[in-house]
Amino acid sequence: METITFRLAADTDADVTALVALYDGAARWMQGRGIDQWAPGERDADHFRLRIKQDEVWFAEVGGEVAGAWELWWEDLPAWGPQPPAAGYLHRLMVDRDRAPAGTGRAMLARAERRIAEAGRPLSRLDCKSGNPRLRPYYESAGYRVVGEQRAKEGSDGSRYSVTLLEKRVLGPGA
Repeated sequence: METITFRLAADTDADVTALVALYDGAARWMQGRGIDQWAPGERDADHFRLRIKQDEVWFAEVGGEVAGAWELWWEDLPAWGPQPPAAGYLHRLMVDRDRAPAGTGRAMLARAERRIAEAGRPLSRLDCKSGNPRLRPYYESAGYRVVGEQRAKEGSDGSRYSVTLLEKRVLGPGA
């Protein structure tokens, strides 16, 4: 397998443009397979600049080229509500289907989980639309377990939809 490296995204035009393109490409891929999760144009440069400023956005690269990215938040009020600081929240795990070698998604999950553990938080959490027949099994096969449902998560456009809440322990009890 080709070596995958990871780096934090910077608030530069090049990184933000790459994130928007990656998101739109992943959204088109999902739509082409009948997966109702994202739509092209839903996340623009302002979205990614805000996430870079407030949280962490990571790139996965292969041979110096962007192969994937994800957002790591330290709280997620829309999906999880107020919570003690015990988790990192993964969002927008996305790969470039033309550049990413097989296993890139799992490698990104593993790196995100290590980052959460390095921050001293025992749980990795994420959510996906409840009607998504492919993401939930993907995350469950990576060790995540369903812990609930948020039936009225508010989207950035004000719409409401149901999401499945999943989590995985990344640090042992008392660690």
